[in-house]
Amino acid sequence: MKLRSHQITKGPERAPHRSLLKAIGFTDTELQRPLIGVAQSANEVIPGHIHLDRICAAVKDGIRMAGGTPMEFSTIGICDGIAMGHEGMKYSLASRELIADSVESMARAYPFDGLVLLPNCDKIVPGMIMAGARLDLPTIVISGGPMRTGVCNGKEIDLITVFEGMGKLRVGELSQEQLTELEDSACPGAGSCSGMFTANSMNCLTEALGIALPGNGTTLAVDAARIRLAKESGMAIMNLVAKNITFRQILTKEAFHNALAVDMAFGGSTNTSLHLPAIAHEAGITLPLADFNQASLKTPHICNMSPGGPDHMEDLHQAGGVSAIMKVLTEKGLLTEACLTVTGKTIGEILADPSVKVFNHETIRPLDNPYHATGGLAILSGNLAPDGAVVKQSAVAPEMLQHQGPARVFNTEEEAFTAIINQNINKGDVIVIRYEGPQGGPGMREMLSPTAALAGIGLDKDVALLTDGRFSGGTRGAAIGHISPEAHAGGLIGLVEEGDQIKIDIPRRTLELLVENSVLERRKTDWLAPPAKITKGYLARYARQVGSAAQGAVMS
Repeated sequence: MKLRSHQITKGPERAPHRSLLKAIGFTDTELQRPLIGVAQSANEVIPGHIHLDRICAAVKDGIRMAGGTPMEFSTIGICDGIAMGHEGMKYSLASRELIADSVESMARAYPFDGLVLLPNCDKIVPGMIMAGARLDLPTIVISGGPMRTGVCNGKEIDLITVFEGMGKLRVGELSQEQLTELEDSACPGAGSCSGMFTANSMNCLTEALGIALPGNGTTLAVDAARIRLAKESGMAIMNLVAKNITFRQILTKEAFHNALAVDMAFGGSTNTSLHLPAIAHEAGITLPLADFNQASLKTPHICNMSPGGPDHMEDLHQAGGVSAIMKVLTEKGLLTEACLTVTGKTIGEILADPSVKVFNHETIRPLDNPYHATGGLAILSGNLAPDGAVVKQSAVAPEMLQHQGPARVFNTEEEAFTAIINQNINKGDVIVIRYEGPQGGPGMREMLSPTAALAGIGLDKDVALLTDGRFSGGTRGAAIGHISPEAHAGGLIGLVEEGDQIKIDIPRRTLELLVENSVLERRKTDWLAPPAKITKGYLARYARQVGSAAQGAVMS
């Protein structure tokens, strides 16, 4: 069997290469076996990654058990929750490209025969998968798993409870002592935050895409089952190498449509509308926002996960996990069952196993009794967002699905947050936060602090928030993000003035600025693109090269 790694391990002309590898401690026997790159992102700054060294060791055990030689290397990682609300959030989405580039660089410099991707949180998951799609090697994803649900005074809580607690403190609904209790209890240990936020949405979608073993999205970080899954993933990569099943053979257009259906069914993060198109782009596939709407219109929302509902990841796992959701979706032909997976089996063959079933019909409802008739996400368009905007409609109060109100305009997240926390926002207002897009931010910051503050002071059912930035997977309420084109690129959101009427109609998928065209034309002639906020370093390069959020905010 001719291996890619023979470029550095086989023949007398590779003696210098082998000499350097032996300096690491590799034996001749190890160097005769397939070399498997293990891209891991363990660090001491992200709770979702603090335990990845142990998961990585299990992956390497599995590789060795199946006759391979693992070669571990690292990537960076940023915790969105810790980066939230300050300059650090500008680097979060931008770090996705650095992660993809770093994994690509390592796998080109070292001709691995296969690749195991070991991420867990936010941008690390899509960044690694993007690299896998570029490289098109035999590749498998194994995440670190979700965090246990927090409990405080007998009630289940999560990180979003703490964010919203800040607002409750301000209006006197919570004492400082009670907020501290929440702070101490919401995140009980290792793992990605326990709701269906961005990290868990993407980790669950690895199963739907077929690039991870069943259970990857929902098996808890602290469970022994996660260690076993890691070993099984290490063994599975060797089978993929033996059969030369590469990433792009699995990441087909049909696989992405399966992921969209599952995303709509469990009500995933709005950030999936950035990451799935970006991954598809790397795989040579176009995944327009229109595909999200098509999936949403035909796929019922059957899981009521935090932040929109009460359930957390361990509830979903005990109810049957992602496989159970997928089995429900096959009842009405909402998935392509012929899609190949890293198990070597098709989706249909995996779901045919009698052990795949729903164990809790409230956590995973049947299609004829959904929480909502349409999917968790909706793509809006109109004069304010001609290229699209994204909302997690499953987390919007019914009374806010259709809304019209006066614009309250802010040019930064900080300005808006200050107005909210000082209670300078009125019922019925439509908050507009602009110049926070991929180019203008730069980095398209998440707006969890403002949305959580709105919820905390009790205005999440009365006030809408619009931005060319984005929202955390933990955001709830009428929060509409990714407005494209962004203000910095000349989008209409840059022409909105205080008091302008804005009309939102989520069921009809429309977003309109109710200002005469003649008035807008006059404003446009007076508009000047603002100077770049950052002129040096990586973010300056990112701002110059990044594309629209409507196409996944990929760099050219």
